[in-house]
Amino acid sequence: MSFIYNVTIKVTPHIHEDWIQWLKEEHVPEVTSTGCFEKAIIVRLLETDDSEGPTYAVQYFVNSKADYNRYIELHAARMRQKSFDKWGNQFLAFRSIMEIVN
Repeated sequence: MSFIYNVTIKVTPHIHEDWIQWLKEEHVPEVTSTGCFEKAIIVRLLETDDSEGPTYAVQYFVNSKADYNRYIELHAARMRQKSFDKWGNQFLAFRSIMEIVN
């Protein structure tokens, strides 16, 4: 079985440009370098209310629940803290784990 660790993030408009650059160049590469994920894609949600800022999702592909659990146990708290230290409350993130069924 394969899984997707999905992180959906709404960012405030005034950090948007800097944040997306940081996401692409620093954060996602750092998360994937943990060795827990096969690859990651960044998508922007369309047809959503962007009045408070755009919404993105990062989908991290993982081959096993054990690899996902290893990320959560060993790396997630540090990565979340680094994001908060850099951007404070200027973003809101929602996380979910999904099983690929086909």
